[in-house]
This record gives sequence, C-alpha cells and structure tokens, in this order.
Amino acid sequence: MLAPRSSMTVLVRAVALAALAASFAGCATLLRNPVPPELTAEATIPGMPEVRAWAGRPDAAMERDLELSLAQESPADFLPGADGVVRYPHLTLSGGGANGAFGAGFLSGWTETGRRPPVFKIVTGVSTGALMAPFAFLGPEYDGALREFYTTIETRDIFAIGSLLVSLLRGDSLADTGPLASLIARHVDAGFLRKIADAHGRGRRLYIGTVDLDAQQFVVWNMGLIATSGHPDALELFRKVMLASASVPIAFPPVFFDVEAGGQRYDEMHVDGAVAARVFLSGGVFRFSAIRERAGRGVGREDIFVIHNGQLVSPPSPTRRSLRGIATRVLEASSRSAVVGDLFRIYAVALREQATFHWVTIAQNVDLAGAEVFDPAKMAELYEVGYKAAFAGPLWETDPPGLRWQETPP
Repeated sequence: MLAPRSSMTVLVRAVALAALAASFAGCATLLRNPVPPELTAEATIPGMPEVRAWAGRPDAAMERDLELSLAQESPADFLPGADGVVRYPHLTLSGGGANGAFGAGFLSGWTETGRRPPVFKIVTGVSTGALMAPFAFLGPEYDGALREFYTTIETRDIFAIGSLLVSLLRGDSLADTGPLASLIARHVDAGFLRKIADAHGRGRRLYIGTVDLDAQQFVVWNMGLIATSGHPDALELFRKVMLASASVPIAFPPVFFDVEAGGQRYDEMHVDGAVAARVFLSGGVFRFSAIRERAGRGVGREDIFVIHNGQLVSPPSPTRRSLRGIATRVLEASSRSAVVGDLFRIYAVALREQATFHWVTIAQNVDLAGAEVFDPAKMAELYEVGYKAAFAGPLWETDPPGLRWQETPP
C-alpha cells in the first residue's frame, strides 16, 4: 500500500530488521491455528461460504453470481446502444499507497469531463486500490470522500512504528495498523454497507484481492455478496478484507480470517493483494462472454479501464553501493515489471472478449518523493496531477507498455 519509493525503503528496512529480530528471538513463532494443508481447498467463511474464490481457476459460485447480476441489472444503468449492444464499463485500481491520491484525483477529473461512466459494472482493487474501490464503486458522489482521504491523512493515520523491542515481542510485523483499521471503520459503516448491497442488488459487482500466505494464492473477494449476506459479521468481514488487501507483509501485520474446514474452525493468514497482483480484473474466476451467453445475453461488450497508481518508468539515478541501496532498486524494478505483466494479462482478456482496453499511469516527470511515507502535501500534488490528467481528455493508453516498439523509428 505504500508509495513505490517509500514502500521499497520501508520494506527493505523491514526485511533487515526482521532478520535482526529473528537472530535475537531465535526464530520463534507466534501461536496460531492454521488450516491443515489437506483441507485448504474446502475452507470457507462461516455463514458466508460463497463470498470468495481462488484466482486462476473458474469458480462455479462466482460464475453463478455474475450470471445473476445480468438478471439484476437496472435498465437505467445498462441500456443497449443504437447498435443493440450493451456496453459494460469495468474499472480496475492498482496498488501504490500514497500514490492512490493520483487515482482519486483522476476519478474526480474524469467526472468533471462528463465522460466518466455513471456506473461501472465491475470495480476491482488491491492494496491502496482496495481502499479506493468501494468509493469508486458507489460513484461520483464519493469523489469528495476520496479527495479528503488522500489529501488530508498522514503517516500516523495509517500505521505506528514502535521500538525494535516491541517488534520482537509482536513477532509478525514492524508496524501497527490499528490507525488504518480505525480509519476504515470510520468511513465504512452500516449505512455505507447498505449502499454497497443496493448496488450489488442492481447487478453491479465489487471485487477486492488479498493473498492467503498459507496457500500462497491470490484470493478474489465478492464484496457485494458480503454486503448483501445479512450476516451479523458482514460489516466486520468487509472491513477486514479491505485492511488485509492493504497490509504490506513484514512492515504491517497480517490479517487473520476465521474459516471452517472439515467441521472444524481454523484461521487463515492474509496479506496485501499486491504481493500477487498489482492490478486485476477477473482473477480468472469467470469469463465475461461465457457468462453472457449462458444467460442469453450474448449482445454485450466490455470496456476496461485501468488506473495505475504509480510509474512504470522513473528518471534514472545512481544506485548506492550498499545492501539497502541495491535491495531497494531490485524491489522497485521487480514491482514495475509485475505491473507490466498484469497489464498484459488484462490486455489478453480484452483481446479474448473483444473488449476495449484503456489504462493510465503517472507520468515519468512527476516527483513522487514526499517528506514522509504519507505526506499530505505531496498527496495533494498527486491528486492535482491525476485531476488534470483526466480533465485533459482523459488521454488513455490503449496498448500495453512496449507493444508498439517495432513501430517506433530507430
């Protein structure tokens, strides 16, 4: 969830301190009740068994729910065009921490152009994108809330770092994300959950990704189904999924989910969804056209919009000859490479579904460095960068990065 440069620095420090902590603590581990490996595939959330799916494989419950969404659609939201084709706009929001201010500003500027779709059929998010996604899902009326969230918070509103001794005693992270959990709780209350449920009931879908460290799998959560479940723990679960998706491992503590498997209760350890995917669309748990055809709604097309809260290219600068300097650069490079891979993955889905593909990223000449990890002054600047980028068009990229290289003169 942290900003690329700051998060890499924090993560490198976290790894170094974790190694030091392990040497002092004798590699001791905290007690927990994990799911036995042989029962991993059947573990479910008590009372809400169909609210999530493993990424990378078709999921019958997710497919049924998406098929149901076509029957639930409000005619006012998804009208056929003059050609008789229904356009389904989808929005995917990447990780990026404090750089989420760019995405928040972009959404607001997009609204001001009058070209932003009134509603999205599907909204997805990981990490900082998971914090943004529920607000973007509910529409332009929450642009102001996103602006407040990404231009007024400070580092202390997200996490607190204690002493090395505290980290040793805690054993699973260097920071406490109690402030972030409180921030989520203030914004996501029972009334907010009802609005998510209402949108879900009108045929729209909200998905957030986390990573189950036990199974080493990316998990897709059906947030609207949680909201409509009527379960007394629905609000708590909704908040926990948002927190888990934004919990950078080592730096932040993992989030534990109570699950049932084989008639017994266990726990699962989940962390930041960006560990496995910086941005995602379906997670491979369903195929749009196949669902439409099964539901007798073959006349439809997807319009995919990706907001990348980061930079794919940054100005070159010398790498410091130190463990920290080298490790920071390696993590930065691997992170950017992962984003490119995710964009190509979504582009492949667009080609298969005969969909349009649009994406935007922060320009190379924008300085991302702030005085602290979550610097309100820097985030306000990034918000304006995003706002202006959208208000200027928006000017979308329509091919994944590097695809046109052969067309460029030598």
